[in-house]
Formats: sequence, structure tokens, C-alpha cells
Amino acid sequence: MRPDAEEILRLVLVRLDDMKAEDTLTIDLRDKSSIGDYMVVASGRSQRHVGSVADRVVEDLHKVGIAARVEGVPHCDWVVIDAGDVIVHVFRPEVRAFYNIEKMWLASRPAQRAS
Repeated sequence: MRPDAEEILRLVLVRLDDMKAEDTLTIDLRDKSSIGDYMVVASGRSQRHVGSVADRVVEDLHKVGIAARVEGVPHCDWVVIDAGDVIVHVFRPEVRAFYNIEKMWLASRPAQRAS
């Protein structure tokens, strides 16, 4: 049975924490968009770190039966993982600051920062 959005979100957040992703932010999209239920934005310290974080998230998703689509590899400045109900963005800090995608999605609703 396919995990629901909350289970996928928990899996993603645990892996991001395990991989020492930085400034992880969860944005609830349920009443805002049909692209998914949640968006997670996180930073890696370098291109190598971004790639490693993304690879591990995709591996964990695959283990629970989710064939996620991935964009942004091999450059690893900004990797997007589409897990259906959860969209994950992993950025290098400079690239994240430049695009500032959180601003667009947070205009009307507060986000939840991971600890």
C-alpha cells in the first residue's frame, strides 16, 4: 500500500535530518495548490552534499514503493524530487537565496521550520 502524504513527509524529514540538511522548511500546500500536499525546502552545504541528500531521500522513497521523479542532477545546485504528494527542493544556500521560492508560497500562510 502506498504511504499517504503525511507518511511521505515524515520519511523525507527524517532523512533530511539524518543527512544534516540545513534550514529545512515545510510548506503546507493542501489549500493552496494541486501540485501536492506539502513542499519541503532544504539546503546542502555544497553540490556534493546536495547530491548526497537528494540521493538518500530518493532511495528511502524507493524502499517504500514511491518512484520519485528527480530533476537537477548532475549539477546539484538545485535538485527537485517529486514524490507525488510531497515535493522536495534541495538547494545550495546561494541558489536558494537567489530563487527564494519560499517567499512565493509563504505569502499567505506560515510554514513550519524543522528543528
